[in-house]
Amino acid sequence: MNNTVISLPSSSPLNKADFIFGVATASFQIEGAVDKRLPCIWDTFCAEAGRIRDGSDGSMACDHVRLWKQDVEMIYSLGVDAYRFSVSWTRVMHADGSPNQQGLDFYLQLLERLNSLGIKAFVTLYHWDLPQYLQDQGGWLNRETAYKFRDYADLVARSFGDRVYSWATLNEPYCSAYLGHELGIHAPGLKSRAQSKQAAHHLLLAHGLAMQVLRTHCPTAQSGIVLNFSPCYAKTDRAEDVQAANLADQYFNQWYLLPVLTGRYPELLDRLPVNDRPPIEEGDMQIIAQPLDYLGINYYTREVYEAHDQHWFANLQEKQGPLTDMGWEIYPQGLTDLLVTYHQQYDLPPIYITENGAAMPDKLVDGKVTDKDRVEYLNSHIHAVHEAARMGVDIRGYFAWSLMDNFEWAEGYLKRFGLVYVDYPTQKRIIKASGLAYRDFLARRQQQSGSSHRQVGESN
Repeated sequence: MNNTVISLPSSSPLNKADFIFGVATASFQIEGAVDKRLPCIWDTFCAEAGRIRDGSDGSMACDHVRLWKQDVEMIYSLGVDAYRFSVSWTRVMHADGSPNQQGLDFYLQLLERLNSLGIKAFVTLYHWDLPQYLQDQGGWLNRETAYKFRDYADLVARSFGDRVYSWATLNEPYCSAYLGHELGIHAPGLKSRAQSKQAAHHLLLAHGLAMQVLRTHCPTAQSGIVLNFSPCYAKTDRAEDVQAANLADQYFNQWYLLPVLTGRYPELLDRLPVNDRPPIEEGDMQIIAQPLDYLGINYYTREVYEAHDQHWFANLQEKQGPLTDMGWEIYPQGLTDLLVTYHQQYDLPPIYITENGAAMPDKLVDGKVTDKDRVEYLNSHIHAVHEAARMGVDIRGYFAWSLMDNFEWAEGYLKRFGLVYVDYPTQKRIIKASGLAYRDFLARRQQQSGSSHRQVGESN
């Protein structure tokens, strides 16, 4: 496979005129301008010694609030059909629930410019940055937070109106619940399985409540949720290992997918000690299982499991094959397997691959970043999506993560996922070889189709 070019067969389902290619970001990771919003749980987490590997925080990040106009022009230059970004809850709403008009205006200007350029806006309401004042009241352990999220969704939906092409309620509730409340490596830094399951339930309840609001205020937009999955493979075909992989899949993947699609938790629920089970109230599961216009899937790697004497499953720590700079195995077949398996198991709504990308040890040399490893990663994973679509999975779009290097959560600024290199001291943006390859791929695709995938200038 050529590691300098991204390409697809001319007959690929991904070459259809309505298939969307985009790039993605998240508010806390790029925006900066902390003086113009309320504190969130990640501000607090960053301020705690030892939480962030390089001791940094998101106060500056990519300074996107100040540089958003040039960033949008950069997005446009890549030739993408869509831009996925998240809204900062603490930027648009005061603690008393009233709107912060300055914050809303920032996003309204961004949306207007995207629309004028024919770039579809995919807006995520929650990408992990819970207001600290809500955390002080229990955060996602407090059922009331789900209703506060509904109120926030109501405000944003009414404010943004028909400027948004697609809404996502939550991004990766697994990370918020498991990494933030069970492993303690993400904000708010708690370590309790019971609290993790409680937070997960309230997050999913928040999703269902927000879906009802979005249906009311934005009936013509697409509304859904973004879940991250790492397919779980058994180390061997021994029954014990196969069972371990199945239990891991229920714990990490099905725990979020099954309630959203079917209104029930996986069978693993009955294996949990009573005190670790989520506090489910009457009617909760019906709220959680709101019909979806689409399901967003984030994929980065797979995991391999084996049986363990003391635990349900054990994750193999020694990874096979090439790794990203995060230490994640590069395994594009996992994306095809995941999509085809879920297609066979469930009556799925249309699918968007809402995040896929790789951190690589990028070096800026003579003003350029020659990240051939990332080009190859993107090419192989776009081909994996192609294979799944060819096998009948209804996939409507693919978003590269991420538009540019940014604050990578607990890793600080040590890991770079971007198609665009950010020189943090100067905030200069430099499109990497991967960004240029993605741009050229989209340009060739447009030439082959004979028409633009973007309807440019509709409101210019």
